Amino acid sequence: MKIAFSTEGESLESLLDTRFGRCPRFLVWNFETNSFTLVDNSQNLQATQGAGIQSAQNVINTGAEALVTGHCGPKAFKVLQAAGIPIYVAESLPIRELIDSFEKGTLLQLKEADVEGHW
Repeated sequence: MKIAFSTEGESLESLLDTRFGRCPRFLVWNFETNSFTLVDNSQNLQATQGAGIQSAQNVINTGAEALVTGHCGPKAFKVLQAAGIPIYVAESLPIRELIDSFEKGTLLQLKEADVEGHW
């Protein structure tokens, strides 16, 4: 199983970036290999609109089966939901800690967008 985390950093010690659509990258953790890859999302940092949708497509393209982020707007939520990718929310903690929380089942799963678009 693969899970994507929104982040500014490039390691497991990096903090979760709470702004999904405008995070600079995604860290995709692979539970089978206990390794990760980084996916660039910087094209969305200055986007005037559509950052959430494009970021959602980037997550889908990684093959991730879940997403952990801080907040998710309505358009991105719909795209991820349509792809069958559950979204979990967390505070800005190190990715390593969030992997453990995900495995323990202690992260809150979003049932709907938790911020307005262009947040």
